[in-house]
Amino acid sequence: MSIDAPFLNRRQLLQRTAAGFGSAALAALIGSPARALSTAAFPHVPAPLFKPCAKRVIFLYMNGGPSHVDTFDPKPALAKFAGQQPTGELFKKSKGSGFMPSPLTFAKYGQSGIDVSSTLPHIARVIDDCCIVRSMHTDVPNHEPALLQMHTGNVQPIRPSLGSWLVYGLGSENENLPGYVVLRPSNQIVVGPALWSNSFLPAQYQATSVNTSDMHVEKLLANIKNPALTRPQQRQQLDLLGQLNESHLKQRDGDPQLEAQIQTMETAFRMQAEAMNTFDISREPQSVRDLYGDSPFARSCLLARRLVEDGVRFVTVYYTATGTQPWDTHTNHDATHPKLCRDSDQATAALIADLKARGMLEDTLVVWGGEFGRTPYAENKESAKAGRDHHHTAFSMLLAGGGIKAGQAYGASDDFGMVATEKPVHVHDLHATLLHLVGLDHEKLTYRYAGRDFRLTDVYGQVVKDICIA
Repeated sequence: MSIDAPFLNRRQLLQRTAAGFGSAALAALIGSPARALSTAAFPHVPAPLFKPCAKRVIFLYMNGGPSHVDTFDPKPALAKFAGQQPTGELFKKSKGSGFMPSPLTFAKYGQSGIDVSSTLPHIARVIDDCCIVRSMHTDVPNHEPALLQMHTGNVQPIRPSLGSWLVYGLGSENENLPGYVVLRPSNQIVVGPALWSNSFLPAQYQATSVNTSDMHVEKLLANIKNPALTRPQQRQQLDLLGQLNESHLKQRDGDPQLEAQIQTMETAFRMQAEAMNTFDISREPQSVRDLYGDSPFARSCLLARRLVEDGVRFVTVYYTATGTQPWDTHTNHDATHPKLCRDSDQATAALIADLKARGMLEDTLVVWGGEFGRTPYAENKESAKAGRDHHHTAFSMLLAGGGIKAGQAYGASDDFGMVATEKPVHVHDLHATLLHLVGLDHEKLTYRYAGRDFRLTDVYGQVVKDICIA
């Protein structure tokens, strides 16, 4: 090196020596080497406060908000009052053609006798393993703030996601895989990375976001393998870097961002041994793949099962269909909604049945739903293409496994599906309940930042004990 050549700083050293299993792998997985993969439990992570019912969570996210009155909350009164305008302060701005009855039929299924729409025949067959919360409500009827609230508990993009909080509280069961994985069909998810951000939590709790548009494992985990160095050679490099990093850490008072980068390199290295197998759904028997179906969402659900089976704590699967918000049926609702249900229905039911067959459903919590529901009245006046608008004062969520009291419909909305009237459950209550099921007290799972203690539920939230086994 000549005297004029610049001295390699730490960042440049990492980039040049770790390429292939560090920076490149992370860039492919989560878009930036500064966003670390979740790893095994850290010394400062609190242990579960009580025996958990669930060890892991799969959130099947229906982007855009599915209609509650066309899935799990039948409202025969809509037919009786079809065309009449809703009344009340919350709904005075309705400009549509009035109440819009569902064209679908409902029937009671299973020993529990829960009402399920005719567009969800597969879920109907596993309904005894499910709990339907019919009294959900949230604060805002707009996608961006409602999405943020469902994912982070706050309507602004300033807080850690549910998955990050959960992995912060529990750590990971497998140090060779991330603790928190997001499976998304494209880069065009509304709001985007803020939904799965670690925010002010240490970078170890950032999700690994994987684009599932191409399920070939080499595409899912591009650049995870070093093309030039053997594993012993990479291990030798990492050990050397580890010594340099430890020295650097001592000079930086244990900088958490630097510590996260160190953990990132270790995790990316370890993922070469296990992740390629876990992410490869072609290893599944054809009979299992047929059970889920052959659609992007179906394949992602199957991958989600493989991930939690190998120790990933939290997996979010975004529904895959044309458009960024497929369930956002502002027009032509009656034709579009059944198509969406058909795709989601088979894969959701298959996931529940598959987990149960493997003895995993009892400690795996499955959540199905979106950021809100759809209006019981038409959004527009052209009946041939009538749609349903956003609706935040009453909607439904499905929960299964992981300590949930199955075979019940909890709470209720009014006769028209307008407002949650019986045992209302706010998003904060849902979050408190999910944390409770994995053994965490939502009031005690805190992180001190900017001079105050923060928590997922802020100063709100009650555990809905009536839907929990313990």
